[in-house]
Amino acid sequence: MNINDIDPERLPRHVAVIMDGNGRWAQRRGLPRSHGHAEGVNTVRRITEAASELGIGYLTLYTFSTENWNRPKEEVDALMHLIVMAIERETPDLIRNNVRLGMIGDISRLPDEARKRLEKCMADTSACTGLTLTLALSYSSRWEITRAARLFAEDVAAGRRNPAEMDDETFASYLATAGMPDPDLLIRTGGDHRVSNYLLWQIAYAEIVVTDNFWPDYSREDFFKAVYDYQNRERRFGLTSDQIK
Repeated sequence: MNINDIDPERLPRHVAVIMDGNGRWAQRRGLPRSHGHAEGVNTVRRITEAASELGIGYLTLYTFSTENWNRPKEEVDALMHLIVMAIERETPDLIRNNVRLGMIGDISRLPDEARKRLEKCMADTSACTGLTLTLALSYSSRWEITRAARLFAEDVAAGRRNPAEMDDETFASYLATAGMPDPDLLIRTGGDHRVSNYLLWQIAYAEIVVTDNFWPDYSREDFFKAVYDYQNRERRFGLTSDQIK
């Protein structure tokens, strides 16, 4: 599978990825889990370049969940350090490739230094107009939905909103992904068939592709195949095939 197999007129606007399997990839090789996370950074670069080359507008990566804070402190500290170092290192290439960096999640939980350094990387890429690469950091969908409900309730209490105004579009405007299209395609590596508290509202009609490949082994060809599979599915959005035709 290569880029020439992809129809450029039927690309998903937004691809979301659950990058799973870093730790298992390392353990099967007798290496510390941190080695798997480090190798996974190379895959992020590879898939970001592939998405940008295809002309996809949005790529959102599940980088660190709120549940991940419960992992051993040594692993959490190593992950935070790795994420910040990797993004800082890649920022010049992001700018050269016209990729804008964003973050969604409970960023307040990040260590101050890490948050400030990541915010600088976002500011440095803010003028880019190509692919939007969003890192879901300290993120969970239940946190996001609860936060959206609370923000709307605060606006109602302050007289800025009327409860009767609430509909799908209004609620989506309170989510962390406000302004972004919903994912058309969700990719999960590592073989598990679950969505792990990720973009639950937004993936209501996303096509889902699961691969047994661990994230460090995920290739450009794998990504192109996922997009190709997406293009060969019928998206009905609750309608019948005849209605779609």
